[in-house]
Amino acid sequence: MFSAFSALSARARTGRRPGAARLAAATLTSGLVVAGVLATAGTAVAEETPQSPGGATATITGLKTYGTAVIRENGEEQQVSAGLFEMSVEGGGMLQTYCVDAHNPTQRDAKYHETPWSGTSLDGNKDAGRIRWILQNSYPQVNDLAALAGKAGAAGLTEQDAAAGTQVAIWRYSDGADVEAVDPEAEKLADYLQKSARNLAEPGASLTLDPPAVSGHTGERLGPVTVHTNADSVTVTPPVAAMAAGVKVVDESGKVVTSAVNGSRVYFEVPEKAAAGSAELTLQASTTVPVGRAFASETRSQTQILAGSSESTVSAVARANWAKEGAIPALSAEKNCAAGGVDIKAANVGDEPFTFDLMGIRHTIDAGTTETVTIPLQEDQAYDFTIRGPNGFEEQIKGVLDCATETEAAEGGDSVQTLSEPSPATAGAASTTGTDLAETGSSGATLLIAGAAIALVVVGGGALLLARRRNSPSQEQE
Repeated sequence: MFSAFSALSARARTGRRPGAARLAAATLTSGLVVAGVLATAGTAVAEETPQSPGGATATITGLKTYGTAVIRENGEEQQVSAGLFEMSVEGGGMLQTYCVDAHNPTQRDAKYHETPWSGTSLDGNKDAGRIRWILQNSYPQVNDLAALAGKAGAAGLTEQDAAAGTQVAIWRYSDGADVEAVDPEAEKLADYLQKSARNLAEPGASLTLDPPAVSGHTGERLGPVTVHTNADSVTVTPPVAAMAAGVKVVDESGKVVTSAVNGSRVYFEVPEKAAAGSAELTLQASTTVPVGRAFASETRSQTQILAGSSESTVSAVARANWAKEGAIPALSAEKNCAAGGVDIKAANVGDEPFTFDLMGIRHTIDAGTTETVTIPLQEDQAYDFTIRGPNGFEEQIKGVLDCATETEAAEGGDSVQTLSEPSPATAGAASTTGTDLAETGSSGATLLIAGAAIALVVVGGGALLLARRRNSPSQEQE
């Protein structure tokens, strides 16, 4: 059964984000071009650092319940399908989503990760909170269609009408689109939702860790790593190889940890005689993902926003790196749509500087400090690079920057490459009746979305934006 989830933190936005494409175009120069896939960087032993802080990972299975809408742009009209998608969650569970990226296609079997609004085109959108209100006050969260029709002044609503009207209202806020539902009753719903919507705060993550990476000296407790979740309990799976070397996962009192709750603080306890090394700690839970969470793809596939969730598997990974002396780095990465790039946070709790090369530029993190390096990228650009350090330390960072709708990118001076289908699927075929997951938790027949892959670009060389924060390791962990 799907349920609404109250916001955990306030988020105030007053306008659209700066032109990320403009920034990237001005700062990046040469690079390696690859079509449809990410370039490989580093060695096979490099640990991958995805730009997802944790939560649900899912594969889109298709557009399930939808109607027809008309998008007007540059004096032209195009009919498109508008409605509700379904996703299959890794480890178990189903999600229902609407898209917040009307001009881009949905790629077949694309994999998605739960993502903060700051890592999507919702960043800087002053109306993002209104989209969340629409999701909480329309289909499928509200499955009493007669009551919903009454509020909208509609004679009646089918599931297809409700899904189409909801998607149209979302597009008006997510893309600023001039769009209408073809069905008159669906259009009444879209108008009602648009006029009634008010700003709500961004919902908290289903599961995330802060920080996702820690480091320290042998003989110490590394951490803490704080758990943030809406699940009742989280299973903690310690690293097997590290345990064999005497490394333990403990709480503040030193007790071995096998489970955690929201607010728990866990540590890696490393023996004094342990050899320099690293380990990963996996946390997993079963919960409903909060309505309004964004989902970004690993490729260039339409950004989604959550409308409903069954009980689903969510997970997060914490990394630890330790040594007796020298540089001891900890790295994490996060998309930063406001800056049009990826933030790499590099902390060094060692007693020597940590120096690494990235995209032709050398960076040095002094002992006992943390530095954030912002890598400016072009919209729709794939990136894949490896950072190497002492004692065989390697971290691979990869993903795709997807921060703007087509309209936003065009206003910034660089048009986003689009396919012939600007939305979930071209309209023309009769609307299908999808299964209401909010009532049954099951899935109906799959409608897969056609579309060719977009060429992805990995750009090397050029200026990097540095935002240096001089903090001690203990300050960073508080």
